[in-house]
Amino acid sequence: MPRKVLACLTPVVASFAAVSLFALTTAAYAQDKHYEPTIASLDTHPLPGWYDDAKLGIFIHWGLYSVPAWAPLKHPDHDFSSDDYIKYDPYAEWYYNTVRVPGSPTQEYDREHYGANHNYYDFTPEFNKETKKWDPAKMAAIFRDAGARYVVLTSKHHEGFTLWPSKVANPNQTGLQAERDIVGELTQAVRADGLKMGLYYSGGYDWTFNRGPIIENHDYDTVKPQSTAYGKYADAQIEELIQLYHPSVLWNDIDWPKSGDALKVMADYYNATPDGVIDDRFGVAHSDFTSPEYAKLDQISKKKWEECRGLGRSFGYNRAEGEAETIAPQELIELLVDIVSKNGNLLLDVGPEPDGTIPPVQMDRLNKLGAWLKQNGESIYGTKPWTRANGTTNQVTADGKAVELRFTQKDGKLYATLLGKPAASTVLLHNVKAAAGSTVNLLGSDAPVKWVQKADDLEVTLPASLPGSYAWVVRLTPAS
Repeated sequence: MPRKVLACLTPVVASFAAVSLFALTTAAYAQDKHYEPTIASLDTHPLPGWYDDAKLGIFIHWGLYSVPAWAPLKHPDHDFSSDDYIKYDPYAEWYYNTVRVPGSPTQEYDREHYGANHNYYDFTPEFNKETKKWDPAKMAAIFRDAGARYVVLTSKHHEGFTLWPSKVANPNQTGLQAERDIVGELTQAVRADGLKMGLYYSGGYDWTFNRGPIIENHDYDTVKPQSTAYGKYADAQIEELIQLYHPSVLWNDIDWPKSGDALKVMADYYNATPDGVIDDRFGVAHSDFTSPEYAKLDQISKKKWEECRGLGRSFGYNRAEGEAETIAPQELIELLVDIVSKNGNLLLDVGPEPDGTIPPVQMDRLNKLGAWLKQNGESIYGTKPWTRANGTTNQVTADGKAVELRFTQKDGKLYATLLGKPAASTVLLHNVKAAAGSTVNLLGSDAPVKWVQKADDLEVTLPASLPGSYAWVVRLTPAS
């Protein structure tokens, strides 16, 4: 159904119309293969080309925690196992847990701003009021312009509040749904802009079934609800998400309850969305990709992987964060290039304000990332790792940092990305060979690049004025 027609429908009807259209486009695939709830059957699922080629996704952590939007800044390096990490948790989306840790800064903040007897779930009316201002099409366009190829939204985080009108009743608490069908409306908008839409679900924690709180490291396991009631609830909710929205990514967190049926969930998902992907956090021996958090790999991985991390130190919006706590543009570009060179994707998180506004410091990074990809995306999208990921040059930047290389390849072309602006125009790419008749170009520039092979190294002379910023891509095309 054309986007213009969808826009004439009510938000909920439009969202389901878009989802139904998506279901029709994948129906043909479903006839080719039927998956059984066994590891052997699930392991036959191929990695979809779209996911391998996408390279950049946007993670969205958005929920009740977006209203207080606060966490301390003590642990910038995410040293999860440190003795006081839980008390000073930098993840704002963990607000409901951290506010109940005795003596925590979050507890002090909550009492100061909301009173001694404040209930976390009393943030619900404010969240619902603010989300009425949200424009899903505007949000989707921001992600498209940032160069993302897919989006993953938190449909339910650990506090149990859902961003869709679930018909699965929570036996322990009422009022746990957003008034807008945020999942459905964003799904429609994202797909209308040509991106894939995925959903995160907190299967391992639901603090309405086991409230905790998590205070010490051993509590991470003991607070996982394992009751029969929770297993049935989690199974039913994620099956509902699968059938209603057909997410292209099914991103579970913190394991799946032992009282649930993770393998059946996976099989049902593949049968409904054959070109979908599943992360490695279900606690079973099957996944389409691994998901290191605020951590990258040192070398090329044969198995597909995806680093998830926030633009800042938190996934959910943290009003305490500013320029100093947000990844610098140079570091962000280099991170993406490094991950892609090693067969990974970057799932880059934004934490919207309650009304869906992306904070200015995060928007700045998205804009700069999008501008860089507009010039250099050829070296990112649809590429494969080369024989090695890392390389060196004979150059340094103006501030003395060594200009390193990262490699990708596509359609017979080799891309060597210079991480940083070289101080001189003539650059030696160590251990890179070009056959006679090859051409060398700089992405974003029409000026010719002179080159000469010097033993095992390729010497290139770049234009005196380099286009763009942060990192520059030399493309080597063999003679036809």
